[in-house]
Amino acid sequence: MLKFFSARDDENESLLGGITEDEGDNPSLQDTKHHWLNRPCLLVLKDGDVSKPGLGCGQIRAESPSKTSSEAAVRSSLGPCEQKPSKPPADAASPSQLEEGSCTVTSISTWGESCFGETPSPLEDSVVEEKELEERPETKVRSDGGEETSSGGEGATGECAASPLDPDNDSQLSPVGILSKDRGTVLGEIAPVWVPDAQAQVCMKCGVKFTFTKRRHHCRACGKVFCALCSNVKFRLTHLDGKEGRVCVCCHSTLLKRTSPRGKRRVWFADEILPLKQSESAPTTPVRGFSPLMRRALGGPSRSPGGSPQIRRALRPHGTNINEACGPYGWGTTALVSSSANLIPLEGLPPILTSTGVKGDYTVEEQPSETLLIQELESGRPKPLVFVLNANLLAMVKLVNYVNRKCWCVTTKGMHAVGQVEVVVLLQCLPEEKSFPKDIFSHFIQLYRDTFTGKVVKHLSLSLLGSSFLGSTEHAGFLYVRSTLQSLQGLPLPNQPYLFGLLVHRAELTWAKAFPLRLMLRLGAEYRFYPCPLYSVRFRKPLFGEIGHTIMRLLVDFRNYRYSLPMVPGLTVDLEAQKTNIKLPTTGYNELMKALNKSNEHVLAIGACFNETADSHLICVQAEDGQYQTQAISIHNQPRKVTGSCFFIFSSALKASAGYLAKSSIVEDGLMVQITVETMAELRRAMREMKDYTVTCGRLDQSESQELVCVQWVEEKCTVNKGVISPIDGKSMESISSIKMFQKSEYKENGKIIRWTEVFFLQRGDLPKRGASESAEHDRLTERIARAFCLALCPHLKLLKEDGMAKLGLRVAFESQEVGFVAGSNGLPLPARYLNALDSVLIPVIHSRGRKRGDEPFVMELIFYILENIT
Repeated sequence: MLKFFSARDDENESLLGGITEDEGDNPSLQDTKHHWLNRPCLLVLKDGDVSKPGLGCGQIRAESPSKTSSEAAVRSSLGPCEQKPSKPPADAASPSQLEEGSCTVTSISTWGESCFGETPSPLEDSVVEEKELEERPETKVRSDGGEETSSGGEGATGECAASPLDPDNDSQLSPVGILSKDRGTVLGEIAPVWVPDAQAQVCMKCGVKFTFTKRRHHCRACGKVFCALCSNVKFRLTHLDGKEGRVCVCCHSTLLKRTSPRGKRRVWFADEILPLKQSESAPTTPVRGFSPLMRRALGGPSRSPGGSPQIRRALRPHGTNINEACGPYGWGTTALVSSSANLIPLEGLPPILTSTGVKGDYTVEEQPSETLLIQELESGRPKPLVFVLNANLLAMVKLVNYVNRKCWCVTTKGMHAVGQVEVVVLLQCLPEEKSFPKDIFSHFIQLYRDTFTGKVVKHLSLSLLGSSFLGSTEHAGFLYVRSTLQSLQGLPLPNQPYLFGLLVHRAELTWAKAFPLRLMLRLGAEYRFYPCPLYSVRFRKPLFGEIGHTIMRLLVDFRNYRYSLPMVPGLTVDLEAQKTNIKLPTTGYNELMKALNKSNEHVLAIGACFNETADSHLICVQAEDGQYQTQAISIHNQPRKVTGSCFFIFSSALKASAGYLAKSSIVEDGLMVQITVETMAELRRAMREMKDYTVTCGRLDQSESQELVCVQWVEEKCTVNKGVISPIDGKSMESISSIKMFQKSEYKENGKIIRWTEVFFLQRGDLPKRGASESAEHDRLTERIARAFCLALCPHLKLLKEDGMAKLGLRVAFESQEVGFVAGSNGLPLPARYLNALDSVLIPVIHSRGRKRGDEPFVMELIFYILENIT
């Protein structure tokens, strides 16, 4: 039955069985202790229109209904209560995609109801070890040459400190100082004479005295000592092999004046990172069959007469082709695009990429005019501008009219190559805005760097920003969400998978970290988008303030975030008339068991996911007085039959003498069910045994008003890898599980890097029956296959990249009738020369697995990317 509470209700403290929160106790839900403080007034669920887009609930009349009318009151929230949008959408929303104003916000009471056996063979080991032995001389060559040069900037201190020259560099040279042509030198081309710290007590520009906090900084161009303010810029210097070094403001100005304006430079980018390419696959053609093991080479693995790839690279001249984006070591006009991990200048825009009209041939224009680019975008340029953030990462920018709003559409291209999802940021333009949102470029670079430490962006994950972003210190981060029912018309989107970044206000960080689903739905209610908008608005007011009195205080550590509400992927809560369905996916059994084991024996609370099949959803709105109120957001002009909930709580605080079988209530944007201790034990047992369980709510003597809360196990339709296709033959990877790989080692050759980023399991057999040792064997076999693939293609990385084959796929099958592999790129098999190189290395590795009686088929696909070697 329904239970309505007021702020003065004496039973408030017993809702969750008297659980209190002690911040000094063990940070787990079992030990959470905090008295349930004053609650906001509980109102009857009531249909009504809210006229203000801000969703204020001040017009809702507080009531204290009788318990006999509670059933009708609660379920009335599922009725057709609509709020007309202030502005009708331009086009009618399709059933699958919704536009602005296509959702309805309904005010609800704050408290209503509601791997395999054999060890590797010596042959396999010899193949891989032979390739690895060829790497060792290269490592020595690189450490003798390239590594020393790269550290020359820092090492110059020790080298020049013992110089007999006077520390005043200008007095030792001709009147023009370091720019003296008599010495045959140019500023920045050779390491300067280093001024010893002991002879520089003050800054050589402003004269400020150095102290413990005022540190000394050497200019890498002239060698003098300056304070931080007088040497806060960087410049690429020749004696540092083109790397950026700290220089003083005087040298920086001189270097800028000396550098002639660069025109357009022709460079080559592989097809995988070309702009405006909408599909990664070519037309599907018959794929070369698996290479059977009978095709093993009669002799041992062939070795190229030129020696190892690394040794050959060291013996080649260091010149670079004007059409190439990088060279092995050199830097200059032909290598600037790939020499730095960040090409965003301190002032101005990054280089811009334009096509020459020939496939694969592009020009890079440095220091583009921002005014001209803005005019070009505003004139209706059909294709996005492509900025080069580094040789592996592009940013595409376009002005779009999205749901009657003028927005910047900024997307990445190249994140997939490092195991990250592509990112889309829709940013509403400011009135008369005439400058690019350049801070977004810097954030993309940060996301790119984060992947090398295994930090990836996921649905409802948060990425934090610096102290000031897009002109405000209140812009604290991005909340990343998947597009579901929103319209995507007119947006230049990257290849799947990708996520949209929503700008988060600093006051909303608490909920973005602790319970992001609540913030996502609240944004949808604020901007009349179901379930949430895909665009961001700068300088807006926060949607949440101080945490205040919320049930989440019992479930989340808001101070240190040591524990939070557990989430089970795929779990949904559906509220219907007289029935509530809690659907547990069978694939989430392990996560559910973790939540059960960590939970308090009297309380079971689990967060739910957004239910795409529901036509409405509960949301939580914080009023101006800090109290939390329950509302519902729904699809406009669509009857509400199923309402989603953000979480559920089972509490064993109900006493058997109360005369109730169980009680159910809507709490904020979730569902709370009070049951007896005996019922809680039965519920937990049913969950552990993967059995369905039904809780009947209501009074013992009123069977006609009883409601059901059904806990059901369902076979969830897997929605992972939506829109992802195989580079081998264009096969759809949707609903196929995969694992991202973050390698510690890289395979480099000719200025290129090959990286293993992901493995798809097309057929895995019955994994639960396998032991831990067999799973470990599978993992080791997969790693050996990936390593052999990379080593076999190392000599060909440059040619593969130039031919547009930057994304490679390797499908390996262990089946009863056939064992072998197939490799391809752009929907076609690799040319014969590359397949022959793979045959001699991969076949022994695959053969090392051996065969066992009763082995089940096993098919997996490994994804590799070829990248530029940037610093």
